[in-house]
Amino acid sequence: MKIKRQIIEIDEKRCTGCGNCVTACAEGAIAIINGKAKVIKESLCDGLGACIGNCPEHALRIIEREAYEFDPDAIERGHQKQGPIKTLPGKDVLPCGCPSTHIQIFGEKSHSFLTHWPVQIRLVSHVAPFLKDANMLIAADCTPVAYPDFHRDFLNGKVCLIGCPKFDDTELYRKKFAEIFKTFDIKSVTILIMEVPCCSKLPVIIKEGMNLADKKIPLEIIKVMVRGGIETIEKE
Repeated sequence: MKIKRQIIEIDEKRCTGCGNCVTACAEGAIAIINGKAKVIKESLCDGLGACIGNCPEHALRIIEREAYEFDPDAIERGHQKQGPIKTLPGKDVLPCGCPSTHIQIFGEKSHSFLTHWPVQIRLVSHVAPFLKDANMLIAADCTPVAYPDFHRDFLNGKVCLIGCPKFDDTELYRKKFAEIFKTFDIKSVTILIMEVPCCSKLPVIIKEGMNLADKKIPLEIIKVMVRGGIETIEKE
């Protein structure tokens, strides 16, 4: 059913086909087709515009028009409703961006404590089903490398999201966490950061996300030293 709502519009004259918007769209609504970004299915676009800030050519904007309703259930079903995307001869098609955007929930026979995919903050949809009633582990992406027992000591029993507060879009993070906290009743949040100064932004961003969502969630901040030990532990 079509309704009047907000949705992404792409200016093909400006678009260079860099693919930044594709990886930024956690719902897999955008693909590169014949060298240009296109919204491949209206019902996969939530209209929130998380992809806009990733376009270096300013080719994306939010408009309001008649479009099919956003279907969050399609994400949980792995976009099965849209069926396979056919590649025409001579056409370069990148369906749903890349496999990293496809939501997966692992069973008990997984080889690690990781229970889901994706894990990158920018790729995780705020309606991803594995976030429901979750104990979240939000980790700076250097911490699993620095701390040798990351899986056993931190990941077990938690839903993990990772990212870099120095190089990633912090405003996108702030909005993403606000949407997650609004959408789901998160049980607890553990933040794992490195001792380096640039990591100190991550707890600030997450707290701001809670404030935007008007949520107070039990919070634990753990700092890992470069040589692998734990330096400080704070609880709020």
